[in-house]
Amino acid sequence: MKRILIFLVALLVVGHNTVSAKAYGENAEKDYSATFKDSTLRIDYTFAGDVHSQEISVDKMNVIPRWYGKKKRMSEVPVEGNGQIIVRDHESGKVIYRNSFSTLFQEWLTYDEAKTTRKSFENVFLIPMPRRRADVTVELYNNRREKMATTTHSVDPGDILIRHIGFDRVTPYDLIQQAADTTRCIHIAYVAEGYRADEMATFLKDVHIANDALFAHEPFKSMKQRFNVVAVKAASEESGTSIPSEGIWKQTALGSHFDTFYSQRYLTTLNLKDLHDCLAGVPYEHIIVLVNTERYGGGGILNSYNLSMTHHKAFRPVVVHEFGHSFAGLADEYAYDNEAIPMYPHDIEPWERNITTLKDFHGKWEDMIAAGTPVPTPIGGDKSKIGVYEGAGYSTKGVYRGLQDCRMRTNDNPEFCPVCQRALRQVIDFYTK
Repeated sequence: MKRILIFLVALLVVGHNTVSAKAYGENAEKDYSATFKDSTLRIDYTFAGDVHSQEISVDKMNVIPRWYGKKKRMSEVPVEGNGQIIVRDHESGKVIYRNSFSTLFQEWLTYDEAKTTRKSFENVFLIPMPRRRADVTVELYNNRREKMATTTHSVDPGDILIRHIGFDRVTPYDLIQQAADTTRCIHIAYVAEGYRADEMATFLKDVHIANDALFAHEPFKSMKQRFNVVAVKAASEESGTSIPSEGIWKQTALGSHFDTFYSQRYLTTLNLKDLHDCLAGVPYEHIIVLVNTERYGGGGILNSYNLSMTHHKAFRPVVVHEFGHSFAGLADEYAYDNEAIPMYPHDIEPWERNITTLKDFHGKWEDMIAAGTPVPTPIGGDKSKIGVYEGAGYSTKGVYRGLQDCRMRTNDNPEFCPVCQRALRQVIDFYTK
């Protein structure tokens, strides 16, 4: 009798697991609907400080129609990031949403200016609107993966001072590419910067060039049906972008400029509230800003934005490279002696999946390395051989990459290397499976 009972229990467990596997997506959707509304809570923050101390302050909160982010694995993140936003149910303390990010503020802290000057930066994060009171925590980590600043504040969904945006006066946008399932996909919005109203035909042409370039690369090419893409026609008063080193300042929709942190080719915008105002009411999660300029430059920040020039010959590889940063948190794999930046301490393992200091290589790409391959791996020989090659993360020594060349290393390489392709595929699967 005991054996029969055990057998019956085993059958019930197997049956339960089978049903759970089939119903996982449906149950996840139900869990989401029970916890969140189908709308977005956009929270604007100010990050301020210097290398000695940092502060996080709430600026304002905004509600936007519809939620276009994940509806499963709500308390997980695909990559650690340099910071995280964590939402907990106020009564139970249970984590109901989590996302990771990086910021220009944290990057600025690695420069000498931050040793003597205090500055503030805008930051904007999107979370699904909770049905009940929730507590939101923002954490910033330093380059040793230690918590350096944190704040927690309460959100009352019925707060009358939460601003309603995107319900009318939505920036015009065109559908560029429709996902096979728009309820379970990754939403990308291309945003015009430095295009006047009479230049929107040029912007749309540039969007198609960028989008074709992105989806010519694996794994985006074979997973194209999982992406929904729109082009947001945010008009600027003037054409182009600001170039401070030449005394050129333009009136544009997002106030973008070269010379970020005094690096001539670093093209960014610090006006994140303006950027998200342009996107209010648009289906978006990941942002690609196209800047109407012939000058070389760009930038990409995890779960913030990818920004690229459009009319330079390197437009295609740059916009794809920067999306590697903003979408999946891939690290730069190049290093120059004259521009060495101590962003990655050599005694700490970076969280980025495509670089290593060999302090905790387990779980990265060691399983992709052929038996007998020396670690570190000498430069030269078979260019397609996966190994551990020194020189990455802006350091010529002590930081390593998986292949001798990659889209995350040079504009000349036509593809993401197998290490980066796997990392990208894992992020796509995280959001869509």
